[in-house]
Amino acid sequence: MSRFFALPARLNKTFSGINLLAPLALALSFSVSCSSRITKDTIVSADSSHFVSVKKVSPTIQTEMRYFGFNNFVGRPIAGYKSATCYLTREAAFGLLRVQQELEKDGLSLRVYDCYRPQKAVDDFIAWSKNPNDQKTKAEFYPNVDKSKVFELGYVASRSGHTRGSTVDLTLVNLKNENAPLDMGTPYDFFSPRSATADPSVIGVARENRDRLKSLMEKHGFKNYEKEWWHFTLNDEPYPNIYFDFNIEEKY
Repeated sequence: MSRFFALPARLNKTFSGINLLAPLALALSFSVSCSSRITKDTIVSADSSHFVSVKKVSPTIQTEMRYFGFNNFVGRPIAGYKSATCYLTREAAFGLLRVQQELEKDGLSLRVYDCYRPQKAVDDFIAWSKNPNDQKTKAEFYPNVDKSKVFELGYVASRSGHTRGSTVDLTLVNLKNENAPLDMGTPYDFFSPRSATADPSVIGVARENRDRLKSLMEKHGFKNYEKEWWHFTLNDEPYPNIYFDFNIEEKY
């Protein structure tokens, strides 16, 4: 892969066969490469300059950053999560703002469970999957799955969209009912076919809630990962080939 920074597609414009943004691309490629390492097929960057706190963009979006604490499928805080802050690229954060504004008209809100995820956190998941002796969260999160196969089955990825900064895990909550999460048929991060967005066994209110979340996120520029009802990525993500690895800390 080229060392050059990948410009968002909407900026990749030419005029009479001349790339007018080539000088900008070259300058950006230098700034990224200064804090990056090149792997076989990806760029891993420590540059956090294009990320924002979702709370600063939309203060009413609720956050419950699961990997900062113990309520997750690993059962402990995950590497790189130094604060319970949701960071996303600016484009993704403002996309969520538009979703939130529409939901609030109906007394609902987004609650995010995970946003940007450092590559070191993904590496932590890989190490966890290779330890057969650690089964403390199996009953709650993966009762019918061999943990060594969570990557093979698509529940966790070794190159995660979260690490590119424009993917978010979230649900809906009812502001008129003490911020209670809406029924989605399964809990967040439940490794099961029932967590697939269109799973036919999910019916009634849970089906309606999943469809509402998916429809609204799609309306504002996100696409759903079909195996997880909670997982959405910005269609026009600005860094489709760059995986970031800065720690999640309050200072960003």
